[in-house]
Amino acid sequence: MNLFLLVSAILPVAIILLYIYTQDKYEKEPLAFLCYNFLLGAVVSVVLTLVISILIFDNIFLLQDKHNIFEQFTKAFIVVAFTEEFSKYIIVRYYAQPKKDFNEPFDGIVYAVMVSMGFAATENILYVVSGGGYQVALIRAFTAVPAHATFAILMGYFMGKAKFSNNRLVLNLTGLLLAVVFHGLYDFFLFIDFIPGLSVGAFASLVIAILLSCKAIQLHQKNSNFKA
Repeated sequence: MNLFLLVSAILPVAIILLYIYTQDKYEKEPLAFLCYNFLLGAVVSVVLTLVISILIFDNIFLLQDKHNIFEQFTKAFIVVAFTEEFSKYIIVRYYAQPKKDFNEPFDGIVYAVMVSMGFAATENILYVVSGGGYQVALIRAFTAVPAHATFAILMGYFMGKAKFSNNRLVLNLTGLLLAVVFHGLYDFFLFIDFIPGLSVGAFASLVIAILLSCKAIQLHQKNSNFKA
């Protein structure tokens, strides 16, 4: 395996992780626990996504026409977006959220991003090392990797609120739904590239998700219970 190619696949993930870690201004999370969440994202969420995707493809949604808008909509929102975001959600919800170290709303963003970047790291390595090369690594560094991060921030914002709310179920599922919607929009516009010009919708949805993510980070920073 080309070491430099591997580094090019992991570097954008590392930059995002460092950024989110620095934004956790008032009460840092234990590094070991952060690493556990990252590894669960890199392995468990990927395996779970593959298992669910295979079951859906083989038994429920037989998607055969790449030029059928409805089929591409189904693929984007259910086969890809829901399965991937649900696989990440499960780890945050049942592994990170119940722990005592998850002790302020911003932690929802931190742990959701850790899990999501674990997933993104594995996905990026597979795409880049299996033949995509440096060109794919560069493109994904500014598209797919930050997209995964923004979906996680939107999910984590509500999961952070949920931990300290009596309305936990609704807030948790709101986070999952928001991540699925933006992930689905991003992929859908890319999947219908057979219609000229509509692929720009993917980047428009990503920009909106990034803006909302920045706002989510600011809100949880402002309302941190550890803020002096």
